[in-house]
Amino acid sequence: MNDDSRGMTPGTPDSTRGLPPEQLPNVSGPLTGNTAEVEPPPRQNMFIKELLRSNWVTTVLAIVAAMIVGGILMALTNEDVRAASAYFFARPGDTFIAIWNSVYGGYEALFRGAVYNPRAADFLTQIRPLTNTLGFAAPLIAAGLGVALAFRVGLFNIGGRGQMLIACAVAALVTFNLDLPMFIHLPLTLAAGIAGGAIWGGIVGVLKARTGAHEVILTIMLNYVAFYLVTWMVRTPGLLQRAAEDQPISDPTPASAQFPELFGPRFPLLDWGFIIVIAATVFVWWLVERSSLGFRLRAVGENPHAARAAGISVQRMYIYAMLFAGGLAGLAAMNQIQGSVTSGFDGYIDAGIGFDAITVALLGRSRAWGVFAAGILFGALKAGSFTMQASQGIPVDIVLVVQSLIVLFIAAPPLVRTIFFLPKTDAEKAAKARAKAARKAVSA
Repeated sequence: MNDDSRGMTPGTPDSTRGLPPEQLPNVSGPLTGNTAEVEPPPRQNMFIKELLRSNWVTTVLAIVAAMIVGGILMALTNEDVRAASAYFFARPGDTFIAIWNSVYGGYEALFRGAVYNPRAADFLTQIRPLTNTLGFAAPLIAAGLGVALAFRVGLFNIGGRGQMLIACAVAALVTFNLDLPMFIHLPLTLAAGIAGGAIWGGIVGVLKARTGAHEVILTIMLNYVAFYLVTWMVRTPGLLQRAAEDQPISDPTPASAQFPELFGPRFPLLDWGFIIVIAATVFVWWLVERSSLGFRLRAVGENPHAARAAGISVQRMYIYAMLFAGGLAGLAAMNQIQGSVTSGFDGYIDAGIGFDAITVALLGRSRAWGVFAAGILFGALKAGSFTMQASQGIPVDIVLVVQSLIVLFIAAPPLVRTIFFLPKTDAEKAAKARAKAARKAVSA
């Protein structure tokens, strides 16, 4: 052995032989043979990796993916694109320009109709689209909070439509014929509607708790009961049918029971109902995340057997959850008949909000403020769809497709991560490993 190699560990690279210890490569452990302990990756790399795995990144990218597919549908249904594609190989640039114009024009119209219209003459008219968005979002947020709260307790409440219809009927029967000042009539009508929705939802909770009946079946059947009951009531004189008319519609909401406009007559769709919805969002957040009752509700949602073993009344939590869910759906109904639809209602007053609320709750991850943001997004899509159709000739159905795709991608996070090459979560890796082990066991 020569002098240069004395004291060196076997396997040390030749380029380091003879160097003093302080000049050896920086490794986190002693050199052993041909292996060495590798330093962990930098903290910023771990932060970025965990960030890309987070739910909110997946949610944002799900919306982006849905918008991309929506743009493709806009291009495919655009007449200019189809005309230019007929001579694509002769002048391909025309096709790409037509595609760009159709997609950009569609989403630019969506922005003008939902957020800000720079083409308007004055500032108040320019921001009117944003107020329309908030007005459309209010009932979606309220109903979505009801669905989300039930989700947190392990209940799938798809009875928002029936709860909204009964809320409207109760409010009309109890308060529409009263002659009261606004400071009494308005809150009384609001309370009657919330109570009507809570009672209809509470029926599901009681049946679920006492008989074990599945809440999905119960809410579907009660939706039908509510629809046909309200339809009969608006066709029957002396109940809800408008006096001296044969049309199946109720009396208009009394002026003293209507929500005042929040910023005056130039913004007719935004009223004080939106402020009440904000208060409801704060209440649901506090109830679920901060109160002792919310702890018990969440415990039942996580594991009802463990909750029962801990002394929590699971049946009582089911009843409470459906009471709250129905009351929130009733608040959504009051935003309809005390706000945007004050000329009377029939069996279609829910306008699909009861089912859209499921989408809003899923997109909001069943969290109060997530539902609030999701409701505003869907309100923007609804408000902007009218401008898209009027200025660009794009069918409103395209927006409905985008909404459906958002839910599809939200419900399939691995698909979104695969599309955008995001790192898999630990749960996905474990599931993949279990599937691989199962295949090996079957093949063996």
